[in-house]
Amino acid sequence: MTTAPAYRGRLAPSPTGYLHLGHARTFWIAARRARAAGGALVLRNDDLDAQRYRLDYAQAMLEDLRWLGLAWDEGPDIGGPFAPYNQSERLAAYRAALERLHGARLIYPCTRSRRDLIEAASAPHEGGGDDEPVYPAAFRPDPGAPLPPLGDALGVNWRLRVRDGEVLEFVDTRLGPQRAVAGRDLGDFPVWRKDGCPSYQLACAVDDAAMGITEVVRGEDLVRSTFRQLLILRALGERAPAYHHCPLMADAAGRRLAKRHDALSLRVLRARGESPESIRAAWEAL
Repeated sequence: MTTAPAYRGRLAPSPTGYLHLGHARTFWIAARRARAAGGALVLRNDDLDAQRYRLDYAQAMLEDLRWLGLAWDEGPDIGGPFAPYNQSERLAAYRAALERLHGARLIYPCTRSRRDLIEAASAPHEGGGDDEPVYPAAFRPDPGAPLPPLGDALGVNWRLRVRDGEVLEFVDTRLGPQRAVAGRDLGDFPVWRKDGCPSYQLACAVDDAAMGITEVVRGEDLVRSTFRQLLILRALGERAPAYHHCPLMADAAGRRLAKRHDALSLRVLRARGESPESIRAAWEAL
């Protein structure tokens, strides 16, 4: 009989702004689930967005999470058996995964712009909150077309080819059964960007597998991303974690919280004299 792996959860903040209450609640739920399972909690610094990354944001996210009362067992500040925990230091692992996908002929180079996709008559927007256009089948190269070597074409985007009509399913531990149809609900998607960096989808999938994550806790706006990451994990022959997608928080006007909501950032709330106990108390029923 196969023994289930010990619980390993993760926090994966991105240092592109100050953490707001929505981030904080999701991370608090992740930490609580890890502790309830008697497992480990990993903090990974998702710092691949070079245009928006700032060192002071990276330091602030660690300080704010500790102020909120969260603690982790592995991370960029304390190390651990799966270091490094900064994604910017894990590029070799992402490149190795890309080479495996290339060797299996599951990816292809793409020079189409986002505008090309949006303007294509056959490119409705995918469901979910990411507003990603479905990649038109007419833009896809023939499966038997010659595939250029990676070294000759890393200056373009590389996309993972999906199997049109394939039904994709997983059971979310909060939302229940989730279902999507490849080619209709999601299309071929980028795994490598023309700026020489992996996509969010590839980096997350590779790291979750490499770090032995058994459950991913994140916002429900990322359900569509889960289908993509499951496809990557399957293509790489990796075991998929469980997923728990949390409800999103909104401001007084009903708009989903984003990093532009500085007034609701943990940093500002701290400066106003809010206590972590008062913030956490509102979430106890979740």
